[in-house]
Amino acid sequence: MTPESLAEDRARALMLTPVSRETAGRLDRFVALLLQWQAKINLVAASTLPALWTRHVADSLQLLELAPQARVWVDLGSGGGFPGLVVGCALAEKPGCHVHLVDSNQKKAAFLREAVRITGAPATVHPMRIETFVAAFTGPVDVVTARALAPIESLLAQTESLMAGGAKALLLKGQDVEVELTKAAKYWNINHLLIPSRTNLQGRIVVISKAERRL
Repeated sequence: MTPESLAEDRARALMLTPVSRETAGRLDRFVALLLQWQAKINLVAASTLPALWTRHVADSLQLLELAPQARVWVDLGSGGGFPGLVVGCALAEKPGCHVHLVDSNQKKAAFLREAVRITGAPATVHPMRIETFVAAFTGPVDVVTARALAPIESLLAQTESLMAGGAKALLLKGQDVEVELTKAAKYWNINHLLIPSRTNLQGRIVVISKAERRL
């Protein structure tokens, strides 16, 4: 990966998912930090680094169009900052927005705290298990996000109280999404849409507006 190839990938990503100049600056600082930390801890698969901007940054940014009025986001298993920290960078110019980044891996949580600091993203890092965060969280939530984290059935069980409070789920999934939905439908009544990913031909975004346990 050369500086030239990284710049080309950045240009492609920002054509797919345009952002303001200020947001692009925050994302530049975030990507530079990620590349620095990647040498010490595995934040993303090494094979995806040449397409870091399109594969990870643009993939995350496309969620914003699916919830344009959302103010409070909860990102589960934030890891290297996708999609939550990227969303936070884009929301920094909107008053009242906040992203909660949840990850129990202490090294990744440390990275996320530093990323929040240098980007100025309106975000809080919660270094804990998802179940612990959800049980303790009492505020309103507009959107719950997760990217390649767990099967849909498990995610719905973990976030049941947030969904019951009116949150919408935006889940970035791969080619097995139909299988996951079929399994989840055995236990849940789900109102959902499948949106093709703009950055991955096999990817889908599952938009869940309502989920209730089957009796």
